[in-house]
Amino acid sequence: MEEKAAYEAGSAKQKIVQHRKASFYVKKYAMIFVGAIIAAVGLELFLIPNNVIDGGIVGVSIMMQTLTGMSLGVFLVLLNIPFLFMGYKQIGKNFAIATLIAICFLSVWSEIFGPVPKVTDDPFLAAIFGGIIDGFGVGLIIRAGGSLDGTEIVAIIMDKKSVFSVGEVVMFINLFILSSAGLLYGWDKAMYSLVAYFVISKMIDVVIKGLDESYAVMIVTNEHDEITSALNDRLGRGVTLLHGAGGYTGESKEVLYCVVTRLEVDKLKEIVLDKDENAFVTINAVHDIVGGRFNKKSIH
Repeated sequence: MEEKAAYEAGSAKQKIVQHRKASFYVKKYAMIFVGAIIAAVGLELFLIPNNVIDGGIVGVSIMMQTLTGMSLGVFLVLLNIPFLFMGYKQIGKNFAIATLIAICFLSVWSEIFGPVPKVTDDPFLAAIFGGIIDGFGVGLIIRAGGSLDGTEIVAIIMDKKSVFSVGEVVMFINLFILSSAGLLYGWDKAMYSLVAYFVISKMIDVVIKGLDESYAVMIVTNEHDEITSALNDRLGRGVTLLHGAGGYTGESKEVLYCVVTRLEVDKLKEIVLDKDENAFVTINAVHDIVGGRFNKKSIH
């Protein structure tokens, strides 16, 4: 009987794990699907008809479409193949699969929205609103664990093997691409493309980080009991207590760890310094939170 009960409990637990895994992948690829639709709208209804391009492989694909008259989707897939292979080898299978699916979705939706008339003839408006829409879609895809841009894969790999950061590598590549757009479309369109690239980058940040950013806070203090109590009572935040020691003195120290929203940061500083003016506080932005009981609380 005990063996049967243990088997049934194990089977039920396995089913729960499988259900959660299936739910995770459904949400992941649904987000990629929606992101591809939104990105295609930004490209086909705003940017491309006004000869304003995005950076990276998408930008190169747009220019190749202009030069050859072939479908944008064809170039999106062909130009990204070598980068997908690199991403599979260097970053991982899940990333490569998600990126391939995202590219295929974008290619299909670009074909669907291609014949739709453009929304505006003003290249500046196209750069701003097309950038917002495209950036929102790309941000959803990145948040789901995929990508549309092979240059990001190159940047991640070069970051591991050189002194240059991912952002620096991407910026260098895109400056070259946007300069090429100036030769093809004219320098005014290249400058509009730079505006669009800036808007897209900022919109991606908003989607990935969220409008209401969260921050991880570490507090080194001798008044850990009072501060913990105050943070629980006044911010409604759970606190994790870590045990440490001073590297020079060897003196025992308690380190408090908690996560707060952007609006709560100043209140947290006030609470901590009120209880211990010698406390050492570090605050770092958090891009995502999984699990736990973190949610918005009222402060007082």
